Amino acid sequence: MAGRADIAVVGAGIMGAATARALARAGHDVVLLEQFEVGHARGSSHGEARIFRLVYDDPHYVRLAQRALPLWRELEAESGEAILATTGSLDLGPGGDERGQALAECGVEFDVVDGADLRSRYPLRIGDGTAALLQADGGVLNAAAALRALLRGVRLLEHTRVTAIDDGRVRFDGGSLEAQAIVVTAGAWVSRLVEPLGIRLPVTPTRESVAYFSIATDREYPTVIDWRVPDGYDLLPRANSIYALPSPDGLKVGVHRAGPPTDPDEEGAVGAEVVRCASDWVGRYCDGAEATPVRTETCLYTNMPDESFVCERHGRVVVGSPCSGHGFKFAPLVGQQLAELALEAAG
Repeated sequence: MAGRADIAVVGAGIMGAATARALARAGHDVVLLEQFEVGHARGSSHGEARIFRLVYDDPHYVRLAQRALPLWRELEAESGEAILATTGSLDLGPGGDERGQALAECGVEFDVVDGADLRSRYPLRIGDGTAALLQADGGVLNAAAALRALLRGVRLLEHTRVTAIDDGRVRFDGGSLEAQAIVVTAGAWVSRLVEPLGIRLPVTPTRESVAYFSIATDREYPTVIDWRVPDGYDLLPRANSIYALPSPDGLKVGVHRAGPPTDPDEEGAVGAEVVRCASDWVGRYCDGAEATPVRTETCLYTNMPDESFVCERHGRVVVGSPCSGHGFKFAPLVGQQLAELALEAAG
């Protein structure tokens, strides 16, 4: 099988889908290739819940989130999908001053309260003396609905594993595709596709673990980032926060960047220490949630050393690996940026 397209996008996770949508909406002939099937559980974009938040300690990311928010709402309006549920976001513990300064610089409203004051608002038991930053625009993105919405009208080839990229051609098992530009949004598989082209990225794939806990309360949880990672767990030194968010499967809880380096082609296993830490956190702080998980799963992070994103053009090849464990919320904006780079590459 051989074919042609204006632009080929390799990898149909959230970033590839957003890029392909932006190109297709602009009237370009784009083909999106996926080695598995859309929504598969081997990568970074599966499931039904991802955090959306404006709260960062860097104004750069605050501004990106501000720009992404209306794009999610636009996607909802166009697709009829309910994608972003506003719950408010809560940051606990150290670093609040830096986050508050970044928000203030970008004109974002927020409140800082003592943790004990949260009990009347949320089903949380946070002790006196714990700093809590509240921001009203935070919420939960429905990952599956987002993918469905972004992929409407996009030409998609599933179960098409790309084996090589060379000279304006994407080669895959059983055929090839010629394109004026090629966008690689392959997540944890990005390096093995672009290194033969001389493109070297300092990315490290890690296998992260999350747990889901049943909720037996009608009170709504906000999204939570708790910057007080406790001692006593065998977690990698770079783990810097515990996160929690409501999802259709219960309260989703994980430890950010606690997973080990991994080969993305391996099945991998859930990290027992992450689940133990998450269970203890739920038992200590959450009212109306069982501290024993109802299920667990893994996902992949594609980490840059500084948690930044990769959006680069190298001739006719564009590389998009904006993950580092926090990229999902920016997808429609990053998709536009990658589409612009692809059009430059196509000439």
